[in-house]
Amino acid sequence: MSDDKKRAPTSETSKREDLERHTSERGTYLTTNQGLRVDHTDDSLKAGERGPTLMEDFHFREKMTHFDHERIPERVVHARGSAAHGYFELYEDLSALTRARFLCDTSMKTPVFVRFSTVVGFRGSADTVRDVRGFATKFFTQEGNYDLVGNNMPVFFIQDAVKFPDLVHSIKPEPHNQMPQASAAHDNFWDFVGLVPESTATLMWVLSDRAIPRSYRMMEGFGVHTFRLVNEAGDASFVKFHWKPKLGTHGLVWDEAQKLAGKDPDFHRRDLWEAIEAGDFPEFELGLQVVPAEDEHRFDFDLLDPTKFIPEEEVPVRRVGRMVLNRNPDNFFAETEQVAFHPGHVVPGIDFTNDPLLQGRLFSYIDTQLIRLGGPNFSEIPINRPVAPVHNNQRDGYGRQTINRGNTNYYPNSTGGGCPMMASATQGAYVHLSERVDGHKIKNRSDSFRDHFSQATLFWNSLTDAEKDHLVSAAHFELGKVSSMEVRERMVNNFNEVDHDFACRVAAGIGVAAPKTPNAKNHGKASPAVSMEATVKDTITSRKVAVLLADGFAADQLNEMRDALKQEGARVTIVSEVRGTLSADDGSSVEVDKPFVTTASIMFDALYIPGGQEHIDTLKTRGDALHFINEAFKHYKPIAATAEGVDLLRDAAITGIDLADAQSSDHVKNQHGVISLWECSNLADFTTQWLEAIAQHRHWGRDAVGRVPA
Repeated sequence: MSDDKKRAPTSETSKREDLERHTSERGTYLTTNQGLRVDHTDDSLKAGERGPTLMEDFHFREKMTHFDHERIPERVVHARGSAAHGYFELYEDLSALTRARFLCDTSMKTPVFVRFSTVVGFRGSADTVRDVRGFATKFFTQEGNYDLVGNNMPVFFIQDAVKFPDLVHSIKPEPHNQMPQASAAHDNFWDFVGLVPESTATLMWVLSDRAIPRSYRMMEGFGVHTFRLVNEAGDASFVKFHWKPKLGTHGLVWDEAQKLAGKDPDFHRRDLWEAIEAGDFPEFELGLQVVPAEDEHRFDFDLLDPTKFIPEEEVPVRRVGRMVLNRNPDNFFAETEQVAFHPGHVVPGIDFTNDPLLQGRLFSYIDTQLIRLGGPNFSEIPINRPVAPVHNNQRDGYGRQTINRGNTNYYPNSTGGGCPMMASATQGAYVHLSERVDGHKIKNRSDSFRDHFSQATLFWNSLTDAEKDHLVSAAHFELGKVSSMEVRERMVNNFNEVDHDFACRVAAGIGVAAPKTPNAKNHGKASPAVSMEATVKDTITSRKVAVLLADGFAADQLNEMRDALKQEGARVTIVSEVRGTLSADDGSSVEVDKPFVTTASIMFDALYIPGGQEHIDTLKTRGDALHFINEAFKHYKPIAATAEGVDLLRDAAITGIDLADAQSSDHVKNQHGVISLWECSNLADFTTQWLEAIAQHRHWGRDAVGRVPA
């Protein structure tokens, strides 16, 4: 058909095209999916500045619904996770605080299912990336399922859920090239958080060692939000939930975390699985910070602000029970992937507050499950099914498994005998706390949410010098990958609101001029409980100790050390050049667990080298062995050597450690976690110091690690 005979557009089509062209030329205003311009997208519509979020906020619902449905079937966030079964048992009756039965009956063992996760990365990303970690617990109580959905940090990036899609879009891989994976080290994220100063306090946690945990078993958990506990009389208290690991809170070194992402991207998943299989069941204590209702406004921050936490020095954490994880899932997909958590899954005695982030999550989580798990019947999937009996009038839908009998599916009814009937509070029904709500419909936030830097300063003040060094180095890495000078300068300016010295140190590593004067004076307050150095350091249970061996090792030294380590609950791994059997100096033999090619020092917590001249002469010629030692030293790990093993440390040339007179010494030398002894007639003192060194986890006093070629 010739051009002059092509069908001309109808007048209606022309008008629509003209209108679209005209509106596109008016500017790039934010609109809804229907083209309606939006005047505010930082706060959801609430009944009063501190009131509950209103469901008539169509912009919030549309924005969150679209966000929740953006990935199929992978979770939008927390896609990569690991899980375990276990149980929870109570230390003391909490009926004075709550009517929740599992928190009142000390004779009860409540089944649980816990999922740990990273937040940003896709399912195929690595475990050890710098990221917030999810810590979600499903309690299968007799009153119904209760989900405590938390993280390993007590604060969050944003104050209102309407900003959550923006936060996650900014931190995910950039949309034009899908890079970088599972990392915040790119322009989009730092551009966003630099423009959202409420994120600053959480950024301090993310740049700290908290974001690279040694293990899920050595990681704290927090409920993040402020909830309410309600007792039988209807009296309510505010509460913050905590999980405290019995093994203490420990982290990785950043260089170690990066190498593990390549050597073993499943490091945390494998660690959790192997610990449970070995009988080293992870344990966590449930802690509560309880604030009486009349004390709601006694803090210098708002209890409803999810970017704030309550320092433990102001409100001590009351440890009320313990959780033991004692069984691995039978099927990863059926359980770990299909488990559906929701902060709205509560039981009588646990209620919500008007935290605007929590209010939005109450909508978002249930909406997400509808698309990710195929419809409204996700609660019938075995891993989600409550142990409490379920009676309702819901029928049909994708994935329906229950076969309901009878001809009534509505209420009220008479043909079904009025069943299922209503229950009262005394009959176990959930009754929302009666609370007066009064306020104008408004998109705004309370002035009590305006302080964005004081807790970031408190966090900085609470760290040890070594922890501050790590945080600054993390900022150098993250912001060093940001190409925009404007974004880097903005972040340094925000950090200057936290602490002037901190801002100057960050600026020095990212090519930004240091601020000349502080933006704000450091208030000097600290919370020692924030520092990971204040954690439990009295156990080596489940710590992994590598032993370097070759033929001709001293059997008596190996056996004594191995027995001592195993008696304290540590796990010993024999590492050598190849798999097979090694012969000792007394003719006995030992099986090699790992060859150098499949392992590295980064997979262990400590290193031991026994004596035996022949085996040491061999290891001196093995670059893998020397690298293993240097790398363990660089990562501040405890290292021990006896007899000729001390010579191998000398040949490895680890800096800052004096081994010159080793062969003439019959005394134990302990130099920043490097334990050595030449004369081995009595190993008792050596063993004591060695076990104490492992319990310390890291030895930050090594000044010369920067010169270690590993």
